[in-house]
Amino acid sequence: MNWLWKGSWWAAAAVVWVAVDTAAAVQLADGTVYFTQPPRLLEAVATQTAASAWGSRYYFTIQLPENSGESLQKLAIFQHNGSDTVRFDLAATRANQGNYGAHGSPLTVGAVTQESLPDYAGREKSALVVTFSPPVPPGQTVTIALHPKHNPQYPGVYLFGVTAFPPGDRVHPQFLGFGRLHFYSNDDWPVRFW
Repeated sequence: MNWLWKGSWWAAAAVVWVAVDTAAAVQLADGTVYFTQPPRLLEAVATQTAASAWGSRYYFTIQLPENSGESLQKLAIFQHNGSDTVRFDLAATRANQGNYGAHGSPLTVGAVTQESLPDYAGREKSALVVTFSPPVPPGQTVTIALHPKHNPQYPGVYLFGVTAFPPGDRVHPQFLGFGRLHFYSNDDWPVRFW
Protein backbone atom coordinates (compact mmCIF):
# COMPACT_ATOMS: atom_id res chain seq x y z
CA MET A 1 0.00 0.00 0.00
CA ASN A 2 2.97 2.29 0.66
CA TRP A 3 4.02 2.11 -3.01
CA LEU A 4 0.52 3.20 -4.06
CA TRP A 5 0.73 6.32 -1.89
CA LYS A 6 4.18 7.16 -3.28
CA GLY A 7 2.93 6.66 -6.84
CA SER A 8 -0.08 8.90 -6.19
CA TRP A 9 2.17 11.60 -4.76
CA TRP A 10 4.35 11.57 -7.89
CA ALA A 11 1.30 11.66 -10.15
CA ALA A 12 -0.12 14.63 -8.23
CA ALA A 13 3.24 16.42 -8.36
CA ALA A 14 3.43 15.86 -12.14
CA VAL A 15 -0.07 17.28 -12.64
CA VAL A 16 0.74 20.36 -10.55
CA TRP A 17 4.04 20.82 -12.43
CA VAL A 18 2.29 20.59 -15.82
CA ALA A 19 -0.45 23.03 -14.71
CA VAL A 20 2.11 25.54 -13.45
CA ASP A 21 4.39 25.05 -16.44
CA THR A 22 1.67 25.72 -19.06
CA ALA A 23 0.60 28.91 -17.29
CA ALA A 24 4.14 30.31 -17.06
CA ALA A 25 5.57 32.57 -19.72
CA VAL A 26 8.50 31.51 -21.87
CA GLN A 27 11.63 33.46 -20.99
CA LEU A 28 14.91 32.91 -22.81
CA ALA A 29 18.34 33.07 -21.21
CA ASP A 30 18.79 36.64 -22.50
CA GLY A 31 15.56 37.67 -20.70
CA THR A 32 13.31 37.87 -23.78
CA VAL A 33 9.69 37.10 -22.85
CA TYR A 34 7.27 35.26 -25.17
CA PHE A 35 3.58 34.42 -24.92
CA THR A 36 3.18 30.71 -24.11
CA GLN A 37 -0.01 30.61 -26.18
CA PRO A 38 -0.30 33.66 -28.47
CA PRO A 39 -3.40 35.88 -28.61
CA ARG A 40 -5.77 35.51 -31.58
CA LEU A 41 -7.16 38.17 -33.90
CA LEU A 42 -10.86 37.25 -34.05
CA GLU A 43 -12.25 39.91 -36.38
CA ALA A 44 -11.89 43.34 -37.94
CA VAL A 45 -14.97 45.44 -38.73
CA ALA A 46 -15.52 48.87 -40.33
CA THR A 47 -18.81 50.53 -39.40
CA GLN A 48 -18.99 52.28 -42.78
CA THR A 49 -17.66 50.77 -45.97
CA ALA A 50 -18.07 53.62 -48.46
CA ALA A 51 -14.81 55.10 -49.71
CA SER A 52 -14.11 58.57 -48.27
CA ALA A 53 -16.93 58.22 -45.68
CA TRP A 54 -16.62 60.25 -42.49
CA GLY A 55 -17.50 58.99 -39.02
CA SER A 56 -16.47 55.36 -39.51
CA ARG A 57 -14.94 53.25 -36.73
CA TYR A 58 -12.59 50.29 -37.20
CA TYR A 59 -12.89 47.55 -34.59
CA PHE A 60 -10.21 44.91 -34.00
CA THR A 61 -11.11 42.07 -31.59
CA ILE A 62 -8.32 40.10 -29.91
CA GLN A 63 -8.67 37.06 -27.63
CA LEU A 64 -5.96 36.49 -25.00
CA PRO A 65 -6.13 32.79 -23.96
CA GLU A 66 -6.10 31.68 -20.31
CA ASN A 67 -2.83 29.84 -20.96
CA SER A 68 -1.07 32.76 -22.68
CA GLY A 69 1.39 32.94 -19.79
CA GLU A 70 1.57 36.74 -20.00
CA SER A 71 -0.72 39.75 -20.00
CA LEU A 72 -1.22 41.91 -23.08
CA GLN A 73 0.71 45.17 -22.73
CA LYS A 74 0.24 46.69 -26.18
CA LEU A 75 -0.98 46.17 -29.72
CA ALA A 76 0.59 47.54 -32.89
CA ILE A 77 -1.60 47.93 -35.99
CA PHE A 78 0.14 48.37 -39.36
CA GLN A 79 -1.52 49.27 -42.63
CA HIS A 80 -0.14 46.60 -44.95
CA ASN A 81 -1.58 47.67 -48.30
CA GLY A 82 -4.09 49.90 -50.03
CA SER A 83 -4.11 52.75 -52.53
CA ASP A 84 -4.52 55.36 -49.79
CA THR A 85 -2.98 55.79 -46.34
CA VAL A 86 -5.54 55.82 -43.53
CA ARG A 87 -4.90 58.46 -40.86
CA PHE A 88 -6.33 58.09 -37.36
CA ASP A 89 -7.42 60.40 -34.56
CA LEU A 90 -5.16 58.84 -31.90
CA ALA A 91 -6.85 60.60 -28.96
CA ALA A 92 -10.22 59.04 -29.87
CA THR A 93 -8.95 55.42 -29.60
CA ARG A 94 -10.97 53.28 -27.16
CA ALA A 95 -10.82 49.71 -25.82
CA ASN A 96 -13.49 47.51 -24.24
CA GLN A 97 -13.72 43.99 -22.87
CA GLY A 98 -15.58 41.55 -25.08
CA ASN A 99 -16.40 41.29 -28.76
CA TYR A 100 -17.42 44.03 -31.16
CA GLY A 101 -21.01 45.04 -30.41
CA ALA A 102 -21.00 43.49 -26.91
CA HIS A 103 -20.48 46.87 -25.16
CA GLY A 104 -18.26 45.38 -22.46
CA SER A 105 -16.53 47.27 -19.68
CA PRO A 106 -14.10 49.94 -20.86
CA LEU A 107 -10.37 49.26 -20.51
CA THR A 108 -7.83 51.92 -19.63
CA VAL A 109 -5.69 52.90 -22.58
CA GLY A 110 -2.42 54.34 -21.31
CA ALA A 111 -1.03 55.77 -24.53
CA VAL A 112 -1.79 55.72 -28.23
CA THR A 113 1.14 56.63 -30.43
CA GLN A 114 2.34 56.48 -34.03
CA GLU A 115 5.71 54.68 -34.08
CA SER A 116 8.11 53.12 -36.54
CA LEU A 117 8.34 49.40 -35.71
CA PRO A 118 9.31 46.21 -37.55
CA ASP A 119 6.25 44.60 -39.17
CA TYR A 120 5.61 40.85 -39.44
CA ALA A 121 8.41 40.53 -42.03
CA GLY A 122 10.92 42.68 -40.11
CA ARG A 123 10.52 45.80 -42.30
CA GLU A 124 10.28 49.15 -40.53
CA LYS A 125 6.77 50.55 -40.94
CA SER A 126 4.60 53.14 -39.31
CA ALA A 127 2.27 51.56 -36.74
CA LEU A 128 -0.51 52.79 -34.50
CA VAL A 129 0.46 51.48 -31.03
CA VAL A 130 -2.14 51.07 -28.27
CA THR A 131 -0.69 50.57 -24.76
CA PHE A 132 -2.89 49.21 -21.96
CA SER A 133 -2.48 50.51 -18.42
CA PRO A 134 -2.70 48.15 -16.62
CA PRO A 135 -1.96 45.27 -19.02
CA VAL A 136 -4.92 43.05 -20.00
CA PRO A 137 -4.76 39.77 -18.03
CA PRO A 138 -5.00 36.32 -19.69
CA GLY A 139 -8.48 34.97 -20.43
CA GLN A 140 -9.87 38.27 -21.75
CA THR A 141 -11.29 39.28 -25.10
CA VAL A 142 -10.55 42.88 -26.06
CA THR A 143 -11.93 45.11 -28.80
CA ILE A 144 -9.99 48.18 -29.92
CA ALA A 145 -11.98 50.99 -31.59
CA LEU A 146 -9.92 53.14 -33.97
CA HIS A 147 -11.26 56.40 -35.34
CA PRO A 148 -10.02 57.17 -38.86
CA LYS A 149 -10.22 60.80 -39.95
CA HIS A 150 -12.19 59.34 -42.91
CA ASN A 151 -12.24 56.11 -44.90
CA PRO A 152 -9.69 55.74 -47.69
CA GLN A 153 -10.42 57.83 -50.76
CA TYR A 154 -9.84 54.88 -53.09
CA PRO A 155 -11.99 51.75 -52.88
CA GLY A 156 -10.54 48.27 -52.46
CA VAL A 157 -9.33 45.79 -49.88
CA TYR A 158 -7.13 47.20 -47.12
CA LEU A 159 -5.16 44.87 -44.85
CA PHE A 160 -4.10 45.86 -41.34
CA GLY A 161 -1.48 43.70 -39.62
CA VAL A 162 -1.92 43.28 -35.86
CA THR A 163 0.98 42.48 -33.49
CA ALA A 164 0.70 41.81 -29.73
CA PHE A 165 3.35 42.55 -27.08
CA PRO A 166 3.62 41.08 -23.57
CA PRO A 167 4.84 43.37 -20.75
CA GLY A 168 8.55 43.92 -20.25
CA ASP A 169 11.62 45.57 -21.68
CA ARG A 170 12.81 42.55 -23.68
CA VAL A 171 9.80 40.98 -25.38
CA HIS A 172 9.12 39.00 -28.51
CA PRO A 173 6.21 40.58 -30.41
CA GLN A 174 3.64 38.11 -31.75
CA PHE A 175 2.12 38.77 -35.18
CA LEU A 176 -1.59 37.83 -34.99
CA GLY A 177 -2.58 38.17 -38.64
CA PHE A 178 -4.36 40.65 -40.88
CA GLY A 179 -7.66 42.42 -40.35
CA ARG A 180 -9.31 42.78 -43.76
CA LEU A 181 -11.46 45.84 -44.45
CA HIS A 182 -13.18 46.32 -47.84
CA PHE A 183 -14.22 49.79 -48.99
CA TYR A 184 -16.52 50.41 -51.96
CA SER A 185 -17.06 53.32 -54.34
CA ASN A 186 -20.58 54.56 -55.02
CA ASP A 187 -20.48 52.68 -58.34
CA ASP A 188 -19.77 49.38 -56.52
CA TRP A 189 -22.99 49.29 -54.51
CA PRO A 190 -25.08 46.32 -55.63
CA VAL A 191 -28.42 48.12 -55.16
CA ARG A 192 -29.37 50.98 -57.47
CA PHE A 193 -32.07 53.46 -56.53
CA TRP A 194 -32.88 54.76 -60.03
